[in-house]
Amino acid sequence: MGTALVTDLYELNMAASYLRRGMVEPATFSLFARRLPPGRGFLVAAGLEDCLAYLESFRFEPDELEWLGGAGFDADTVQALAQLRFTGDVWAIPEGRVVLADEPLLEVTAPLPEAQLVESYLLNQVTYQTAIATKAARCRLAAGDIELVDFALRRTHGTEAAMAVARSSAIAGFVATSNVEAARRYGLRPSGTMAHSYVEAFATEADAFRAFAQDRPGQVTFLVDTYDSLAGIDTAIAVIRELDLPGPLGIRLDSGDLADLAHQARRRLDAAGMAHVRIFVSGGLDEFDLAHLVASGAPVDAAGVGTRMGVSADAPYLDTAYKLVAVADRPVCKLSPGKATLPGAKQVWRRLPVEHDVLGLREEPVPDGYEPLLVPVMRGGRRTAAPPTASDAIAAAAARLRRDLDGLPARARALQGVPPPVHHSPALRDLAASFTR
Repeated sequence: MGTALVTDLYELNMAASYLRRGMVEPATFSLFARRLPPGRGFLVAAGLEDCLAYLESFRFEPDELEWLGGAGFDADTVQALAQLRFTGDVWAIPEGRVVLADEPLLEVTAPLPEAQLVESYLLNQVTYQTAIATKAARCRLAAGDIELVDFALRRTHGTEAAMAVARSSAIAGFVATSNVEAARRYGLRPSGTMAHSYVEAFATEADAFRAFAQDRPGQVTFLVDTYDSLAGIDTAIAVIRELDLPGPLGIRLDSGDLADLAHQARRRLDAAGMAHVRIFVSGGLDEFDLAHLVASGAPVDAAGVGTRMGVSADAPYLDTAYKLVAVADRPVCKLSPGKATLPGAKQVWRRLPVEHDVLGLREEPVPDGYEPLLVPVMRGGRRTAAPPTASDAIAAAAARLRRDLDGLPARARALQGVPPPVHHSPALRDLAASFTR
C-alpha cells in the first residue's frame, strides 16, 4: 500500500497553496481514458479495490511530515497536512466492467486539497491494472477452450506489478497463476511444473522425469523440450508407463512450432493409450499466438501466458487523465486543443447488447432501457459496503466481465477491435458548448 508521499511534487505544491488560502470547497475530478490504444475495441476496468484501500488509509506519517519540513514546506502547511485525511466521495465503474473512451472509470468529490493529492496514486493503479486486465481479456477471448495460466511474475516491472497481473488475469478468466504469493493472497490456484535447469541437473532426461514424478506426485507435467521435443515426448510416455503414473498428467512444450508440435504430441500420446495426458504450451504467447493455435486446430489444453500479457506489450500504457470537472457545484473544463475535457460530474448509461453508450451528467434521469455504470463506492472517506474477500471480489468482477463481453459486438471483441461509439447526452452537449460561446 502506498503512502501519502507516493505523489508528484506538483500535487503537494497545489495542495499547500489551497490550504494556505482556505480553498477547501468540494471539487470533482474525473479519471478517464482519452482514447483507446490502436486495435483495442474495449477496456476492462480494474484497480478500484487498491484505490479504495489507499483512500481509506490516506495520511501523512510523522517521518513523512518531518521530511516535508526539510524539503521546504512551511510549518503551517506541514501541520495542515498532518491533520489531512480523505473524507470524500467516490463514484466508480465496478471492476470487470467494459469501459470505452472518455467514460470515467471513477470520479472523486472531496475538499479540493484532498482530491488533488490522490491524483497520482489513483492514475497509477487504475491505468496499469486496466491495461493489464484488457490485455488478459483479449488473450482469454482469443484462446477459445484453451485454459490460461498467468506466467508473468519474472517479467513484470516489479513485484507489485506482478501481483496486480495475477489478480487482473484472474478477473479476465485465467484459471491459475505461477505466482505463489498472489495465489495465497487472492485465493487463486497456483500452477507450476519444472524448468529446463531441473532437467539439465540430472544425468538424463528420463532420470529427471522419474525424480519429479516420485517427488511431486499428483502434480506431474513434464517439460519435454530441453533437448529435443519429440524425443522428450517419447521419454515422458516411457516414464509414465514405467512408473504406472496416475493422473492428472501433462507435458509442456515451451519452444518451436507449438501448433505442429502439439499435433505430433497428441498423436504419440493417443497411440500410447494416453489420451488423458494434457498438452500445455508456453513461450512468449499473446492473443495473436493463441488465436493462431485455435485456428490451426492445435490440440492444446492449457497455455502459460507471461511476458507480453504482464507488460501489455503492444499497448503498454493508456492515455488516461484525472481532470477537474467541478468546483463547489461550478462546472469547469479544459479547452486546450487535443486535450479538451467535458465539464460536470458524469454518468455512463449502457444497455445490452451494446450498440453505443451514453455519456451524460450525473444528475440526469436514466434513459429508458439503460443501466448506469458508475455507482457510489465511497462516502465521507469510507466504503459504501464492507470490502469483499479477495476471492469474492475477483469472482464478482469476472462475472461482470463475462456479461459485458457477451454484450459487445463481434467487431469490438476482435483482435483488431473497433469500439462502439459513445454518444453525449443533450444536457452534456449543451453544457460543454456553453464554455465555447
